[in-house]
Amino acid sequence: MKRIVFLLWMVILWGQMLAADGIRFKADAPNTVVSGDQFRLTFTINTQDVKDFRAPSISGFDVLMGPSRSQQSSTQIINGKVSSSRSVTYTYILMATKEGTFNIPAASIEVDGEKVFSNAISIKVLPPDQQGSSSSNSQGGSSTRSRAQSAGGQITANDLFITATASKTTVYEQEAILLTYKLYTLVNLRQLRGDMPDLKSFYTQEIPLSKQKVFSLEHYKGRNYNTTVWSQYVMFPQQTGKLEIPAITFDAVIAQQTVSDDPFDAFFNGGGYVEVNKKIVAPKLTIDVKQLPSKPADFSGGVGTFTLSSSINSTKVKTNDAITIKLAINGTGNMKLISTPEIKFPQDFEVYDPKVDNQFELTTAGLSGTKTIEYLAIPRHAGNFTVPPVKFTYFDLKSGSYKTLTTEAYQLTVEKGEGNADQVIADFTNKESVKMLAKDIRFIKLGDTNLQQRGDFFFGTTACYLWYVIPFLLFVVFVIIYRKQAIENANVAKVKTKKANKVATKRMKLAGKLLAENKKNEFYDEVLKALWGYTSDKLSIPVSQLSKDNIEAELTRYGVSAELIQEFLDALNQCEFARYAPGDESEAMDKVYTSAINVISKMENSIKH
Repeated sequence: MKRIVFLLWMVILWGQMLAADGIRFKADAPNTVVSGDQFRLTFTINTQDVKDFRAPSISGFDVLMGPSRSQQSSTQIINGKVSSSRSVTYTYILMATKEGTFNIPAASIEVDGEKVFSNAISIKVLPPDQQGSSSSNSQGGSSTRSRAQSAGGQITANDLFITATASKTTVYEQEAILLTYKLYTLVNLRQLRGDMPDLKSFYTQEIPLSKQKVFSLEHYKGRNYNTTVWSQYVMFPQQTGKLEIPAITFDAVIAQQTVSDDPFDAFFNGGGYVEVNKKIVAPKLTIDVKQLPSKPADFSGGVGTFTLSSSINSTKVKTNDAITIKLAINGTGNMKLISTPEIKFPQDFEVYDPKVDNQFELTTAGLSGTKTIEYLAIPRHAGNFTVPPVKFTYFDLKSGSYKTLTTEAYQLTVEKGEGNADQVIADFTNKESVKMLAKDIRFIKLGDTNLQQRGDFFFGTTACYLWYVIPFLLFVVFVIIYRKQAIENANVAKVKTKKANKVATKRMKLAGKLLAENKKNEFYDEVLKALWGYTSDKLSIPVSQLSKDNIEAELTRYGVSAELIQEFLDALNQCEFARYAPGDESEAMDKVYTSAINVISKMENSIKH
């Protein structure tokens, strides 16, 4: 038994030693008090092995009591883990004697032969309330109560109200404004509800504030109110002229003490509380919005302060390789309303729509963060190319003028890749190589010849007549039997239309083999041939005349639905983008293969002739 008690004591002592490793010496007092109020000033250290406490010089306050020393100790064992805390607190009772802001320097104490210092604190002393009465609370701070509340009288506009303030009342168009609604109360407020109306002349975003409101004392027009910032909005004016932010009506619920005429009831029951509903109107504001100076042609719409940077994945690539350029716009202002800059790639490049990533944080000065735009382009021919610099023009609020930021130009060297971009383009446009079928001049036949006697003719014999009659009869039968097929074969476009599905099926079968062999580039080439070739044959339009820009109009003309057209374009984009996108290649190839088969099957049942 003694051994168990000894081990338990050692565990507790060890836990206490661990708690004493990080020494914290903290001074604490209310941030705001009222002149004439009493409050507590405490100095707490998280160990009891201390000596030689020395208080700082306290000026601006009367010391009514102190320092009084108290010790606190606690030990907890939770799931076998021991935690303990030991502390010493030195307490002063002070009284504020005059208005102003006063600083109390750091106190010092000795721990294990070393001096430890507390933090310094600042206390603001407000003048006494001219109409109400102030009383000290249990925490040593001050609270102000309305006579209307304590006496059960009518709650006036001076007991509870909300102010509306704007950080600026004269701004430029698109310049951020901070709108603040601040609550002032002398009553026991239980609930408050009110919403900002939809303002079409402003782009508005609410700043997220804590739902648990923290009140502090503030001297306002001769009275000491409990105040808190109720709501804040960042607003970007979208129009010029004098714009009005209308008044907002808030619905308040107040707990008011009742007054009983029966002295015995008041003595034994202490009175009760009733909930009183009251409407509070926050005043309207008028904002004078100035028009921006004459806008340059390349104005991005940005108003604020910004920086621009760019990067490229590589300046030496091969045909059919992907080139990625990233632009990063960083700064503070109307970030969401900035238009996306355009990069002018060479005409031979196939360019995809840019991807935009917004990383913004709402601050009191507007939206702050980074707008990243990623551009993807694929060179189809070898050669040396130049990507010109990108210009970003915005209105700088600090200088009141337009500024233009410019990125660097990129010199690209494109070499022929293994895929042979020329061959790929030829496949897409159905351009076939010229084939030499025979010689242009035939040789004269040489060698022995068979001679026939003159006058020995075949004409006039039965065999001669049969030679004419039999072919004629065969010709008539052939015409009757194959007349329809001959007519259809005469229509080359219709032949292609009928064979379109067969050709596409053969190509998709070959693509399936390439998928099984995990030949990435050959697989994507064959799928693209199947998609473009099928559409070309089905619509009787050469691939060279088809593009992503006009395919929608052509398919619509043949009775294809808008949903199926979009699915076809998505299949093309998915195939081309997956070829260069990182990630699981087999999964991407399976997805592309399934999408291509599905869209070809739907097209077969949809295209009308």
